[in-house]
Amino acid sequence: MTLRTRLTERLGIDHPILLAPMGGSAGGRLAAAVSEAGGLGMIGPGARDEAWLAEQYEAAGSARIGAGFITWVLAERPHMLDLVLERAPASVMLSFGDPLPFAHAVRQAGVPLLCQVQSMSHARAALVAGADILVAQGAEAGGHGATRATMTLVPEVADLLARESPDTLLVAAGGIADGRGLAAALMLGADGVLIGSRLWASEECLSHINHRRAAVARDGDGTVRTLAVDIAWGMDFPAEFTGRVLRNALVERWHGRDAEHRSVAAAQRAAFLDALKQGRSDEAGINIGEAIGLMDTVRPAAAIIAAPPAACSVSIRGASGSTDATAPATVFGMSCSLRSRKTGSAAAPSP
Repeated sequence: MTLRTRLTERLGIDHPILLAPMGGSAGGRLAAAVSEAGGLGMIGPGARDEAWLAEQYEAAGSARIGAGFITWVLAERPHMLDLVLERAPASVMLSFGDPLPFAHAVRQAGVPLLCQVQSMSHARAALVAGADILVAQGAEAGGHGATRATMTLVPEVADLLARESPDTLLVAAGGIADGRGLAAALMLGADGVLIGSRLWASEECLSHINHRRAAVARDGDGTVRTLAVDIAWGMDFPAEFTGRVLRNALVERWHGRDAEHRSVAAAQRAAFLDALKQGRSDEAGINIGEAIGLMDTVRPAAAIIAAPPAACSVSIRGASGSTDATAPATVFGMSCSLRSRKTGSAAAPSP
């Protein structure tokens, strides 16, 4: 069965679940698995090159997938967007920088434009750029992000859209790993969710299996926001963003010692990259969110999205618009009966 929201209707998918285009981890095989399970998969080139992009599209086969970019990296290699648009993606997502320089090309190609935002100023900039869908990302998320929490950022962005751009859809991200998170996101006014950490801990993810096993063995206290991994990588993200990563020996050694770390990082980079590649998790940089406390195994992506129902159900009525009753659906581990379709306003619980 399907779970219908404005997001599923706009993107032509069965479930309101998007794969976060995690740089270098969300490859073609994972994106295809998510799409084939009824969500929408997006590959994440990160700082990878054209050869990586071509390899991942080949791995995706004929699956309908999208792609997501780190916007400031894309500014250094804008031809990567052209290569993606040539493949008629199901969506393009821009994160961590001004989307305006790239928005016209995406929209001219007739591709839905998703902009990930971490603050209200980001949300307003995304609307100026003409985003079709805003992804409100809370600081609970793994990898790069800012300081706002999902629980307050999502409804505030929902209220903004209700007032100023009711046709623009909203997706929640950050700390969402099961049906409870999906239910909460819908209640907060989102049209769906973007999932990173839970789908990173899947069989299809490109990250070394040792890293995935190390992460799911920890609880939600096992991450920290830091610059240590960016410095180890040599990545120069805008100052407003930090990375949420797994606490390990590397992070404990360098967290909060940024200047000293920068002075030796270049000399240590080869060893750092080798640890990533070979699966030495205590010396690698592992981008992962607080949702690790909600998962304990590495599973196939399809099983994650269509897990057996948890003891959770939600009945949502939109604050405005016509009702669209559907049969109960099992999706992302939640038995869910969505009673109405949101039309730009925040959701309210049924009596």
